[in-house]
Amino acid sequence: MPLAVGIVGLPNVGKSTLFNALTRTQQAAAANYPFCTIEPNQATVPVPDNRLAPLAERVHPGRIVAATVDFVDIAGLVRGASQGDGLGNQFLGRIREVNAIIHVVRCFENDDVVHVEGGVDPVRDIQIIETELLLADLQTLEKRIDRIGRQARADKALRAELTAMEDLKRHLDAGRPARLYPRQEGDAILPALADLHLLTDKPMIYGANLNESDLATPDENRHLAALREHARPEGIAVITIAAQLEAELCSLPEAERAEMLAAYGLAESGLDQTIRLAYETLGLISFFTAGPMEVRAWTIRRGTLAPQAAGVIHGDFERGFIRAEVIGYDDFIRHGSEQACRAAAALRVEGKEYAVQDGDVVHFLFNV
Repeated sequence: MPLAVGIVGLPNVGKSTLFNALTRTQQAAAANYPFCTIEPNQATVPVPDNRLAPLAERVHPGRIVAATVDFVDIAGLVRGASQGDGLGNQFLGRIREVNAIIHVVRCFENDDVVHVEGGVDPVRDIQIIETELLLADLQTLEKRIDRIGRQARADKALRAELTAMEDLKRHLDAGRPARLYPRQEGDAILPALADLHLLTDKPMIYGANLNESDLATPDENRHLAALREHARPEGIAVITIAAQLEAELCSLPEAERAEMLAAYGLAESGLDQTIRLAYETLGLISFFTAGPMEVRAWTIRRGTLAPQAAGVIHGDFERGFIRAEVIGYDDFIRHGSEQACRAAAALRVEGKEYAVQDGDVVHFLFNV
């Protein structure tokens, strides 16, 4: 299941520096001037999962394959982006293609780094971007309403959708993002929302870019405090990162990286937290297959039933699904092998109605 996460924000807030660190590359230009990034940079990043290595120690596979996330570095947006300012229409279109958004916000003072709005104010910066996304969504919605409004005169089936769309427009007109629009299974608005790919309907994460000196005592950073207060009513997660430090960490060997993190009092890098939270924000989990060829993490949405989980591996597995042999991760580690789990009655046989759980080690049986 491909997962694409867009990195957005105003120019010069650290998006490209963060992208380079996330992908351990220097493929995205990072410079102290607006629109340094024009074409979007994209890279596939493994999802950190400390369960893979213990599984591999017990199975001794030929390779280990982690789940992945695609990160897309999208050029900085500015006021008027929804009207095309700063190549805004082009950049907004690229946001429409991703599954979730990490909105990088500058929470550090530095006179040597230009701020396009003249000073550091994370809440104002967020409101600028959110306004542009809302305006772009309103344009998209108005076009849809105009089109189906004419068709609904002769097609009763479209009238319920039109009513729902007009209600959603009132919601957006009030300055509320589409992701806060109330909905439930069977609502007439759902097919339209899936088709429109509204920008403000995408899950959001705030990435607070701090100075390295703030990492030990982030609660003392007034900009971060304001950002957290702004995020609280909607329950948007806030990650604290020092993009420049993360870029430096990437160039170090593993042992030295751990030493530097320890020096800052950190158990793991902000990048690992960012990748994992992006994964979790979309309600994704991993199950494993473990054998002599490979130990692999597979990505599914939480609640996915066994046949559909099998289909992630291969379509034939889903079409010919018979049953799934399932071992919980902790049981597999405790007993050390599939055979030992069978002997200890720790292996379960599950059918078509079983929802695969995070960490399940699964062997699918099928026949086509």
